[in-house]
Amino acid sequence: MRIDIISCVPQLLTSPFEHSILQRGRAAGVIDVVVHNLRDYSESKQKQTDDYAFGGGAGMVMMIEPIDRCISHLKSQRSYDAVIYTSPDGKLFDQPMANQLSLFKNIIILCGHYKGVDERVRENLITHEISIGDYVLSGGELAAAVISDAILRLVPGVMNDETSALTDSFQDGLIAPPVFTRPAEFKGYKVPEVLLSGHQAKIEEWRMEQSLDRTKTRRPDLYRSLTENQILTK
Repeated sequence: MRIDIISCVPQLLTSPFEHSILQRGRAAGVIDVVVHNLRDYSESKQKQTDDYAFGGGAGMVMMIEPIDRCISHLKSQRSYDAVIYTSPDGKLFDQPMANQLSLFKNIIILCGHYKGVDERVRENLITHEISIGDYVLSGGELAAAVISDAILRLVPGVMNDETSALTDSFQDGLIAPPVFTRPAEFKGYKVPEVLLSGHQAKIEEWRMEQSLDRTKTRRPDLYRSLTENQILTK
């Protein structure tokens, strides 16, 4: 999989993809992330990518011209399954969406900035608008990094143990159960006996009970959704 990220401040995206799991995936040639400086596609001497809004008002607006040039250039080299715009009013990003996007081959992510982007970009160049939460960031770079990380870690060959991603929180609509490692006892704090029993069926039953209880207590909205859709009967 390849993700092309278009940004006015590409320096913000240098670190997230050069370490840990994603770095190993890139080194293995399984995934690739390429960051493009939107200013390289501006034809003005100042490399301008934003301008004042028609009708007045505070704040600047990202211009359609450099965005169109950049996306057109990328599309001349390969076909893309999605062109994503990071926006506070986009669809809220979640695990099912990450699962779906991880099946794509090529994705473009346009990082929002300033007061937003010329509406004609959204109407004609974008296929998906995504928000990572109900709050405002200084720019879409952090959102692009979050979205990319959640997607790319699901691509086969990126993680050493691919089954690990399948047991993450939210994969089945539930919060993950608590986990423990050695030592079995520390300052009087003990690991639950069932996890030391070696009885896999009982361990899985305990984990499911913990996931249900945690979801019901900590994320009642998720639990309510599961019960309303009759996914849970408990």
